[in-house]
Parts: sequence; structure tokens; C-alpha cells
Amino acid sequence: MKVTEHIKNANEKTQFSFEILPPLKGQNITSIFEGIDPLMEFKPPFIDVTYHREEYVYKEREDGLLQKKVVRKRPGTVGICAAIQNKYNVDAIPHILCGGFTKEDTENFLIDLGFLGIDNVMALRGDAVKSETYFTPERDGHAYAGELVSQISALNNGLYLDDEILNTTPTNFGIGVAGYPEKHLEAPSLDSDIHFLKKKIEKGATYIVTQMFFDNAKYFQFVEKCRAAGITVPIIPGLKPIATKKQLNLIPHRFSVELPDSLIKEIIKCKDNRGVREVGIEWCIAQSKELLAKGAPILHYYSMGKSDNIRTIASAVF
Repeated sequence: MKVTEHIKNANEKTQFSFEILPPLKGQNITSIFEGIDPLMEFKPPFIDVTYHREEYVYKEREDGLLQKKVVRKRPGTVGICAAIQNKYNVDAIPHILCGGFTKEDTENFLIDLGFLGIDNVMALRGDAVKSETYFTPERDGHAYAGELVSQISALNNGLYLDDEILNTTPTNFGIGVAGYPEKHLEAPSLDSDIHFLKKKIEKGATYIVTQMFFDNAKYFQFVEKCRAAGITVPIIPGLKPIATKKQLNLIPHRFSVELPDSLIKEIIKCKDNRGVREVGIEWCIAQSKELLAKGAPILHYYSMGKSDNIRTIASAVF
């Protein structure tokens, strides 16, 4: 079922969903199920499964040439989605990126998802890899998420890359895209970011999931600006509880989001990460309750594969 249909069928009741990471190469799916099992009591309509490009470094060989070596990889997004749908009878939503994919790769990926009965995809540009200063698309790949949305929409209309294919079967994906309440780190302004977000909706995206935020006012202002710009699709807030002191620096730097001063002060007071975790849970519970009271369609949690704090939050909210 499409995300928009789940929202419609909920009759304005706020739903719970979450996102997981594929395990690192060499590990099995058991850790995924262990992270999902404790959260199923909250009846998520869908579970997002991220896709991560392989990470690599260049090592100098004895002859002075550089050798590209893969150092980190999280394969298995398609297989994990199939396993989730089979085991839990819940929709799984794979992330699909511009980075690391040619247009042909994208089409083949979508065909596989269609065969598996997957009804939604999350279309993202993806981040630059560590060896890049700025994002670089694959040769014959997409440079922007809007281009990726256009390709998915074309396939939904039976338009394949090879226009000589006859009697094509259209796909039928719901298309999610990312929204940034504090603007994307590369955008010159929030208004320009929303301008291009609207373009993605016009190209066929059917719902938005936001980047994490820690001040609900940022989300409410973002929704207001989107509505004023003519964006009418559901806007799902993305939430993440802080769990370690290291994240005080990591989250603002990596995700370009601000942490409220009051949250920072409470975390600094903590003697250890156990205390930080409790502060993060309480803060996220307060965020969640306000968003629920204001009628957010779904509360979407970035679990990063760890469900214990998400379960505590969901138990207090749902």
C-alpha cells in the first residue's frame, strides 16, 4: 500500500514509523530483526530501509600508482525489504540514490522492486563520498533528486529508457522525497530549497519526510512555508533522539541542523552517555507529543538500527 493511502486510511490519527540501516557487509539479517521486533507492537504502516553507497579510499601501491579499495559497504537493501514484507506483513520502503547509480542501474533496481511487490520508494540524491568535496554523479547518472523522481514517474507511466521496448508494463510506485526544515546544507536559502522541493512534487513525488530537527517550531514553519508555496502533499516529521555527547558536535556538523540551547545545556550537565540517553528520550517524547497534538500524519523515527530508546519514546506517545 502507498504511504498516502496509509495516511488516508488512518482518518487523521497519527501513525508511527521508523528507518533502519542495512548491516555492514559480512553480517546477517538477525540484527535487523532484533531491532524491528520490539517496535512492531506500535503497528508501523511502513519501515524505511536506507541505501548506502560503498565507501572507498585510494592506497598507494609500491609502483607509485593509486589503488581504489572499498573499505565499507552496506549491501542488501532490496533483500532486506523483501524479508521485512515477508516476515512482518508491513510495507518496506527502500531508499534509492542518485549517487552510485547510472540511469540503467536505477531502472533495473526499480524493476526488481516492482517484481517484489514494493509499493513505495524514497528518492534521494545522496551525499558526497568522503573522497569528494562535492557530490559527483555517476557518468550517465542523475545529478539531482528531481531527475531521479522524473525517471521513476516515467516508469510509472510505462516509459523505459529503451523506447523500442513494446507492450511495457507501468510500475506504480509512491514516491517519497526529503524535506529540510532548516534547509539543505548546500541550498543558499530555505525559500530556494522549498522552490526545488516543489519541483520534485510537480515531477511526481507524493509525500515528504523531513530531515531530523530538534525544535518543533522549525517543522511548523517549514510546513507553513511549503503550503504557502503550493505544496499540498503530506509532510512527515523525522525525529532522532540524541544518545551520546559526541552527537552534540556530530549532528550539527553532519546534518546541518541546530540544537536548542536548552537541550545543549541539559546534555552538558550529564556525567555520562547514560544520562545523555535519558535527556534525549525525554526531549524526543516532548517533541513527539506536541507533533501528535498538532496532527502530524506520521511520526518517523531515525533508529539507526537501535530500537531500545525508540521503543521507550513510542511507549510514552502512542
